[in-house]
Amino acid sequence: MTGPSRLAHGGRLTEAARRWNRPVDQWLDLSTGINPLGWPVPDIPASVWQRLPEDNDDLEAVVRDWCGAPATSVCVPVPGSQAAIQTLPRLRRACRVGVPEPGYAEHAHCWASAGHVVVPVTDADLAAGDDWLDALDVVVWINPNNPTGRRLERDRLLGWLARLQARGGWLVVDEAFLTAGDSASLAAVSGQPGLVVLKSLGKFFGLAGVRAGAVLTDAAIGEGLRVVTGPWALSGPARFLMARALQDTRWQDSAESHLRGASQRLGELLAGLGLPGTQGTLLFRYLPHPGAGHLHAELARQGILVRHFDRPAALRLGLPGPESDWQRLARGLEGMSFVIDQ
Repeated sequence: MTGPSRLAHGGRLTEAARRWNRPVDQWLDLSTGINPLGWPVPDIPASVWQRLPEDNDDLEAVVRDWCGAPATSVCVPVPGSQAAIQTLPRLRRACRVGVPEPGYAEHAHCWASAGHVVVPVTDADLAAGDDWLDALDVVVWINPNNPTGRRLERDRLLGWLARLQARGGWLVVDEAFLTAGDSASLAAVSGQPGLVVLKSLGKFFGLAGVRAGAVLTDAAIGEGLRVVTGPWALSGPARFLMARALQDTRWQDSAESHLRGASQRLGELLAGLGLPGTQGTLLFRYLPHPGAGHLHAELARQGILVRHFDRPAALRLGLPGPESDWQRLARGLEGMSFVIDQ
C-alpha cells in the first residue's frame, strides 16, 4: 500500500540542476520567497548541542512578546509551520474544511489525507460575501496568501471566527508571510476558542533550514498539539536561535524597511518589461501570465529558478539578494521579450 503522494515546492534546486544540466552553484534561486538577506546566525554554544531541549527556557514568553499575543494564548513551539499543518487535521473528526485556491497546497493535502472533505474557497467566493462559511466546520486561511499575495484584513477574519465559533468550528490562519507587528495579524487576539495562528521563522527571518515556528491557540488545541508532537519536538539549537532572532528587534526593523523597497523594485522591474499587474508580499511577486510555462523554462535555461504554477498559469518570483543578483535577473528578463510578446 502506498502512502499519500508528496507535493512539489519551491527550493528544489538539485532537481532543477539535473533537469537543466547546470551545476547547483551556478543558479540564482528565486523560487522560495525566503528573505535572501536573512538574520545573521550567531555561534551556538556546545552545551546547546549536548543537552536535551528544555521547555522551561522562556521561549513561549518570547514568542508572545514578539507578536503581541496575550498571556491567555497557549504557545506551542513546533519544527516549522509544516509540522502544525500536518498535525492539526488529526485533532478533529472528519469534517468540511475550506482552504484558499490557489494556496499553499500542503493545507488541502494534509486535511484531505486525514479524511476530511476539503472545499476550495476562490476569489469569486470571497467577492460574493461570506455565506459559504455556513457549510464549513474549519476554515484554513493563508494571510497574505501564498502564492497570490492576497491579503485579508483582521476584521473580516474575526467575523469568520465568530461564525465558526458559534458551532464549535476552527479558524486556522497561516501567517508565514506576515511581520510581527502587521495590523492584519490575529496573534494579539489568539487564545480564543477555535482560533489557531501559525508563525514561522522561515520566510521573513530567512531561516527556513532551522525548521522553527510556533502555534498560538486555545488550551484544548494546544494540549492536543503537544500530545501528538511529543517531547522535544523543537531541537535545542532551534529553540536557542529562535529566541534570539525574535528578540533582535533592531534587525527586524531594518529588514522590514529593506524588504519593502526590494519588493517595490521587483514589481517595477517586471512592469518595466511589459509584465504589469503583479501582486505579492514583502518577499515575493506573483505574476499571472498565460505564457508562465515558457517564461519559467526560459529563465531556467539561464540558470534563474522561479516558481511555476499551472492553475492558474502564473509565476512567483522571490527577491534577489546582492546587487549582482538583481542585475542577473534584469538581464535574464530583458532577453526574454520574444517570449513575453507571445
